Amino acid sequence: MEQLYIKQKVFSLSGKFTVKNQEGKDVYYVEGSFMQIPKSFSVKNSNSEEVARITKKVFSFLPKFFVEVNGREVLTIKKELSFFKARYSIEAAGVEVRGNWLDMDFQVLQYGEVVGQVSKEWFTWGDSYKVQILNEEMEKMIIAIVIAIDCVKADEAAASSASVN
Repeated sequence: MEQLYIKQKVFSLSGKFTVKNQEGKDVYYVEGSFMQIPKSFSVKNSNSEEVARITKKVFSFLPKFFVEVNGREVLTIKKELSFFKARYSIEAAGVEVRGNWLDMDFQVLQYGEVVGQVSKEWFTWGDSYKVQILNEEMEKMIIAIVIAIDCVKADEAAASSASVN
């Protein structure tokens, strides 16, 4: 089992942050497209090779995010029509997220078996998440899922603050 940590820089306009291992060593580098359409995040390994990409669909009635791992689309996160509370669904072959994923406390399952666990780290500056990888083959996908869900949350927060003003 490997533990990784994602800590976003609060005041980073470029959307750059890293994923670290237990020893504090950078394992993945994440770079977001600031003020670009479509909005996307690229996840690169220590050799600067892109291993995952999260892209928001541009012209969609409800928000939709596509997640690619190793150049292959593996899942879609989309907002569902709801009148009271925002609801999202994850579409992927055999992959399921259980728990309170909008509060970043959930498990990632593949064909019913837990392959990863995510929890928010409290009392930290900015958003920090602890990611436990129980199946090494799923590591890149789990990291991409966490970043995609965080992107969905940020999108939702921006939309709700815009509607209040």
